[in-house]
Amino acid sequence: MTSPLSSDGYSYREVGVTGDGAAARVPAGWHRLRSRVRLGAGPGVWAAAAEALFTWRMHRSAWVPVASGTPRAAPGVVALIGPGPRWPRLSASCRVVWTLAEPDRVGFAYGTLPGHPESGEESFVLERDRDGAVWLTVTAISRPAAWYMRLAGPVGRLARRGIVRRYGRALRRLAAR
Repeated sequence: MTSPLSSDGYSYREVGVTGDGAAARVPAGWHRLRSRVRLGAGPGVWAAAAEALFTWRMHRSAWVPVASGTPRAAPGVVALIGPGPRWPRLSASCRVVWTLAEPDRVGFAYGTLPGHPESGEESFVLERDRDGAVWLTVTAISRPAAWYMRLAGPVGRLARRGIVRRYGRALRRLAAR
């Protein structure tokens, strides 16, 4: 795994917190969401899922727009994520914090930048089991940053769960092609 970037410029101090996966420590007052979804099996699924993940196709296919021209996910890459120019207040900038490239585990995490409606980090890790099964694990550790996200409370967290489920469905479809 690449080492996490410094916390300079992020909207939170715990940069790299999702790098510990299931053991990630949740700061007081923050929320943790973890989801694991089976995508399929075999080398074709593995290759297609990894490519769709690192090129932001998973996000776009899950109705989470990423600005066109955003480079492949790599440490330091900034991605503008949001509904587009019609809703600039809902656009959110994130920066890739770390990447992972092991024979049977690949992925990355991005952290929020100032102005994002939430504060925190989200990781996307693909794992391949010995039997060839391919899994996506999404781990998010966040808290509301904007007043409207604080006001949304549990409804906002429910919406976040829905987005994570869409990531899994979208990547399963993309990997099956």
